[in-house]
Amino acid sequence: MITKHLFRTVSIFLLAGVAFAGCNSSHRSTAEPATYANPLPVALGDPFVLSASDGKYYMYGTGGVEKGFGAYSSDNLIDWHYEGQVYSGDNPDSWTLKNYWAPEVYEKEGKYYMFFSADWKVNPTNELENFRIGVAVADSPTGPFTEVSDKPLFDPGYPIIDANILQHNDKTYLYYSRCCYKNPVESEVADWARAENLFDEIEESWVYGVEISSDFTNVIGEPVLLLQPPSRMSDPQTEWESRSVTSGEVNRRWTEGSFAFDHDDKIYMMYSANFFGGQNYAVGYAVAGQPLGPFTKAQNNPVLEKNSTSGGEVTGTGHNMMVRSKDGKKMYTVYHGRTEKTGDERVVFIDEMKIDENGLLTVDGPSTTEKEL
Repeated sequence: MITKHLFRTVSIFLLAGVAFAGCNSSHRSTAEPATYANPLPVALGDPFVLSASDGKYYMYGTGGVEKGFGAYSSDNLIDWHYEGQVYSGDNPDSWTLKNYWAPEVYEKEGKYYMFFSADWKVNPTNELENFRIGVAVADSPTGPFTEVSDKPLFDPGYPIIDANILQHNDKTYLYYSRCCYKNPVESEVADWARAENLFDEIEESWVYGVEISSDFTNVIGEPVLLLQPPSRMSDPQTEWESRSVTSGEVNRRWTEGSFAFDHDDKIYMMYSANFFGGQNYAVGYAVAGQPLGPFTKAQNNPVLEKNSTSGGEVTGTGHNMMVRSKDGKKMYTVYHGRTEKTGDERVVFIDEMKIDENGLLTVDGPSTTEKEL
């Protein structure tokens, strides 16, 4: 059984070295053009950027600290300063035990709320994957964040990760991914894998959505299944969403790392597919008229994938989010990936993304050449 902690190679000492060597460099002159080249000098997985009311950006992600999360700050999305550890789990008052993943921070009425995934201490059946979603709060984007409850936000009865929040028409929605663990699914892809003597079964992760209270303390109603891997081989999404299976890499298909946002009266949901520890991790998107769907996957998926097959050096591109420039004129996607130089280390990339007049979303990446932000 494959779990993320087996593939997390981020070292505290390496991350600290990256931070002080790259992120704490001398401040960029305002007269200089805002240019950069990927990857950024930040070694994190599952990056999330908060555009805060104090005029700064704050980045959070998986890795870099023991049993918790650190944070970075920036004035320009290019130069990042390491702020240290901002949340610590596995203490007597915490519901968490290990495997701290995918933090996202939201500002609301002067407070900062962190949604994150972790292993739940309550595990009477000794499940190998016992992940749930929790919420922590702080008075500052640099913490310290303290859990709002001694238990997860809710328990759907199966392991869940990758929380994402959407505020829409005075309502709040939580999106999350049900883990592949103990979720075998019959499909034409599973039939094909058996016929090829690759795998006996294929497990899948699915994206759900549910309304939650405005104070982030409880769910309202029942979760709704929104996205899952395609079941038919003829589906145009099957090829790119099944590469980890068809390559013989692993017996799982993922739909995870969702990020939803409003645009032109539509809900865009970006998501990642394939094995997060491999080269085929990639990003697609789906569109809906309402926060709880139904969502329709885009014909131009994937919009972000490895470029190593076309002369580039980037692989494992995924778990992205969207952040706007301070003037609101540009959209950027922030994601993690790997290069030949970084090896198995997940590092942060940022590239511009656009949505044209026909609603087509595209990403100018993955890029490694110098360009203006």
